[in-house]
Amino acid sequence: MQRSCNNIVILSIVLNSLVAGNQQRVFVLYKKGRCAMNTMVSQADERTISVHNEHEFLLKMEKAGLTDELAQKVIDSKGNDLATKVVGLIQRGGYEATTSQKRAHEIMGKNFFGVEEAIKHFGVNSTKQQLAILSEIPFSEAVLQECKDTHVFVAIFPISILEIRGKVQDKGLFYSQDWHNQEKFAKEHGEVSWQLVRKTPVSNSTSKTWNEQQSLLAKDEETPTAQVMVYTIIGHFMATNERLFEQVYVHCSDISSDGLRVDVGSFGWSGLDVSHYWDGTRHGLIGLSSVRKV
Repeated sequence: MQRSCNNIVILSIVLNSLVAGNQQRVFVLYKKGRCAMNTMVSQADERTISVHNEHEFLLKMEKAGLTDELAQKVIDSKGNDLATKVVGLIQRGGYEATTSQKRAHEIMGKNFFGVEEAIKHFGVNSTKQQLAILSEIPFSEAVLQECKDTHVFVAIFPISILEIRGKVQDKGLFYSQDWHNQEKFAKEHGEVSWQLVRKTPVSNSTSKTWNEQQSLLAKDEETPTAQVMVYTIIGHFMATNERLFEQVYVHCSDISSDGLRVDVGSFGWSGLDVSHYWDGTRHGLIGLSSVRKV
């Protein structure tokens, strides 16, 4: 049986318009059980949902409790606000930031790469357990305020360096190299956690050996893995277009199979470089990476 033209059908058109990126208003006129629609659209506007998917979508929404009355609320929402929120929730895989996460984002501003950003830029398919771990912020507001201009606050998901490279391979964000394809550190996924990652090398850490660099760390700092650094550098760039460590490298905690210290950096037009050097090297372009301890 053909579905009658009602508020739920109009809702699907409103949502379809949002998915297509259109912000046109939809005017609905009801006449003798029929409805006529006049939409202000440009000739370039195209619908993006197939008739089949639209039908299935409506069935799912109705099964979940959508009624004609609720559909009307979405249709009447000022500035398409409710429909925009529905589409946004779907795009985030149903994820909704916690109160503490929202506050952390408010404090850190552009230096925040949270769960939503990970979903958007890395295609993360988070589990309930992972979201539970990230639901609370492990740092006080005072620490976040202190670090808001010098660090990036990052929700780390278990994605290896090789997997990150694969996700962005068409964007030219990695220097062309394959030496680490079989390296253990490049395959390690890391652990789900919040990390406060310093955006610059530890002060005065270039031209020093590894041991000399370690002595510069404050009591509340430690050296992160290459996975954390690559995740942060690439994620932050995708979210803000800001390049970190563009003209310098930073040592990480990992050791390559040949016994050399892994470092990352030189994130210029040719992409992020993953390299390795002897711990005893005093190189003018290699500093030390750091994160705040929890």
